Amino acid sequence: MQVVILAGGKGTRAYPFTEYLPKPMMPVGGRPMIVQIMQLFAAQGHREFVLSLGHRKEVILDYFAHKSYDLDIKIVDTGPETDTAGRIYHCRHLLRDQFMATYGDGICDVPVDKLIEFHNAHDGLATLTSVPLQSQYGTVEFSETNQVTGFREKPRLESHWINAGFFVMDKEVFNHWEGDNLEREVYPKLLKKHMLYTYRHNGFFKSMDTYKDQQEMEEILSDGSIIPVNECAKSLDGFEYFDYRDLSESTSS
Repeated sequence: MQVVILAGGKGTRAYPFTEYLPKPMMPVGGRPMIVQIMQLFAAQGHREFVLSLGHRKEVILDYFAHKSYDLDIKIVDTGPETDTAGRIYHCRHLLRDQFMATYGDGICDVPVDKLIEFHNAHDGLATLTSVPLQSQYGTVEFSETNQVTGFREKPRLESHWINAGFFVMDKEVFNHWEGDNLEREVYPKLLKKHMLYTYRHNGFFKSMDTYKDQQEMEEILSDGSIIPVNECAKSLDGFEYFDYRDLSESTSS
């Protein structure tokens, strides 16, 4: 299945690194984050990628122009100011009846086959993967008399679930696509139409928003338990490049 990776945001929380690099190109485990994400999908049999670019697109274009991968890679310039929903919408001319999408800064060990199976078992047009919220703080435990009984170091808050990306969508969803922001506009409108579902995953998830996150991700990925360390890519003689502003309405319906 095709996988759209959103790789065009400005990554302001990772500044000043993102002044020079788009966040998906920040190195983790000897490879850019975007390549780690591609490897995660490729290891589960999904090797067709549509990279939606914007901020510092030339860095990604240059990287893939000088690397060889046994993957089908298409790259779309969706503009430097485009929001998350627009980055998917402007790739629709390349997408088949069903596709996946995710952010360019998050790793999750969600079983993709089970995610797709869940999506196909309901009548909605979009499924997002949700995971329990990982607290960034340690918590204090106490008794009814407020006596401290213990501490928990950055616990997972099982009563709160967050959007981890790793979406499955039917192309028909574009008939109901309203707004520029995926999380604040498109998804809330889909849920009002009862078209949005979530696949709950209780496994690993981490996003890379800061330099500290990058260092933690380095350690997590070092043993190959989340993403296989074997090479998923051997040969590719370039990639297809598109600029959505050059596309006519007739080719993007």
